[in-house]
Amino acid sequence: MLKRIVLSIFMLTSVSNSILAQQQDTLVVSRDGTGKYRTIQEAVEAVRAFMDYTVTIYIKNGLYKEKLVIPSWLKNVQIVGESAEGTIITYDDHANINKMGTFRTYTVKVEGSGITFKNLTIENNAAQLGQAVALHTEGDKLIFIGCRFLGNQDTIYTGAEGTRLLFSHCYIEGTTDFIFGPSTALFEYCTIHSKRNSYITAASTPKDVEYGYVFKNCKLTAADGVDKVYLGRPWRPYAATAFINCEMGKHICAPGWENWRNPENEETARYAEFDNRGEGSSLAGRVNWSHKLTKKEALKYTVENIFKNCSDWYPFK
Repeated sequence: MLKRIVLSIFMLTSVSNSILAQQQDTLVVSRDGTGKYRTIQEAVEAVRAFMDYTVTIYIKNGLYKEKLVIPSWLKNVQIVGESAEGTIITYDDHANINKMGTFRTYTVKVEGSGITFKNLTIENNAAQLGQAVALHTEGDKLIFIGCRFLGNQDTIYTGAEGTRLLFSHCYIEGTTDFIFGPSTALFEYCTIHSKRNSYITAASTPKDVEYGYVFKNCKLTAADGVDKVYLGRPWRPYAATAFINCEMGKHICAPGWENWRNPENEETARYAEFDNRGEGSSLAGRVNWSHKLTKKEALKYTVENIFKNCSDWYPFK
């Protein structure tokens, strides 16, 4: 009899622990109070440090005005929105508020590694009075799937050397240098939308890093009246950016690339294109210091090579 009681207690405890573990593995955030947390930051703070299993923070549709930080001690976290259009994280800082400067303007800052974002919007909706970052990344092996990034100047800052990022099936918009920084980042099947005549990328790739920004199978679009957009300019001398198998609208200007008013950058910047299509893809008028990849060269732009033979975290096998 005693054995039965002990066994029953053990089974009930095991089931309870299992249920509790399941509850802890998915944290629900909702502005209307139907989730356990009303802000995303509260849910982030509830996640244990340096976990060896995955926790999902599920965010119901709503407008979340937060300056969200994913700290460096978090890993293996998925942050999943109910829908890309309906789950919106927003803030409105810009560089000229109290001399804030560019790098403090973020809406979302990701310091942790092994973090995945899905089906949500990250927005900086500040007035166009200075740089205004929506997403600031510092961590490694970050994945963004089906997300929208809304802003103007400096929408996405990939802020740490040696880090690897994947953007898949995302929408990214901005005005000037709206994808910038030193990280290695692969953008695949993304829409890149220019809101003003300016520059899409401003890479600062380190000299010893082979791959900076790689755009594959992306679509480059523009707002009405926009007709002179450059693919990129070098924020630092060895900027590396490549467009492969992309569709380029007529807003992409014939030169394609700009030297940031420094002819010396033409000797070091690594700009490349291969097999693009659309009215803006013609190489006839491109600057003579950009590179038209051969088929053999283009085939080297694989996930394994881009991510330094460390592509085990890449989700699309």
